[in-house]
Amino acid sequence: MTRPGFHTPVEHPGRVLVVGATQDAPPPGVERLSTVVDVAYGETVDEVAAGLPGTDVVFAWHPRSGVLERAWARASDVRWIQSASAGVDGLLFPELVAGPVVVTNARGVFDEPMAEYVLGVLLLFAKGFLGLAERQSRREWRKGDNEVLADRHVLVVGVGSIGRAIGRRCRDLGMVVRGVGSTARGGDDVFLGVHGVDELRTAVPWADYVVDILPGTPATRGVFDAGVFAAMRPTARFVNVGRGSTVDEVALADALERGELAGAALDVFQEEPLPATSPLWDLPNVLISPHVSADFAGWREALVELFVDNLRRYLAGEPLRNVVDKDRGYVPS
Repeated sequence: MTRPGFHTPVEHPGRVLVVGATQDAPPPGVERLSTVVDVAYGETVDEVAAGLPGTDVVFAWHPRSGVLERAWARASDVRWIQSASAGVDGLLFPELVAGPVVVTNARGVFDEPMAEYVLGVLLLFAKGFLGLAERQSRREWRKGDNEVLADRHVLVVGVGSIGRAIGRRCRDLGMVVRGVGSTARGGDDVFLGVHGVDELRTAVPWADYVVDILPGTPATRGVFDAGVFAAMRPTARFVNVGRGSTVDEVALADALERGELAGAALDVFQEEPLPATSPLWDLPNVLISPHVSADFAGWREALVELFVDNLRRYLAGEPLRNVVDKDRGYVPS
């Protein structure tokens, strides 16, 4: 991938178009940019299409809305898009991928919050908190042994910055950590070793916990299928904080119902909100959360600060942070 050529100062900054927000309800702090550049806002397709001519920078505040794609015919002046999300699968439509426009993402903003979320889920399973809450609702006093996470095996599938943060936190608890990445490689200070994604089915039998943090790309679609779930230990737990498109949800529900897996914690789904008809809602060994693993107090402000720093770099002709390889769908490590 060729890095963007923003190595000379921009003489005429043009305009920043914030997609997915309004002037009355802007992303927190973004309005201060109006002293440096012209700032416009657009929520609807018509508003975005009207704002694109003369705009060279787009801040995609809601990158999964699809609005930008439907207005893209008016985007001839756009040079750079900053996504307010680490995952860019909802933003990378074919015309954008094929063209010269640079895309950057929110890599780094959500690493630690998501790692903490995963640790909380692992502790919830190991210490039996779901069962405790259920017994409390029945006023039932019943003891039971719980698990220790130290020396347990965790397989982190997706070894970018978030996956590495998860791996580090698991190692802090004494867990044994392996990874799965696009290609196999040796170990490092986080992972005992990294399998290639083509080795996923042979890698999962080793794990007590499998954490999916894969991006949503054509190459990762449905990689967690019936064969992978059948290969996992019946005592293993599956955690998905990556993308719902990476999982065959029917196969997962079947595996859980048959007792082929001990449990699952799911924060992302193929369709969101998760339909009320999904069998996942009714399984007692499943924890469902509404795509909140990355949310923390101040995350909106942190995204704006990242954009402000990248905009300063853009105007000064400096290399941008978090440049996405549009063909791969993520920022290469």
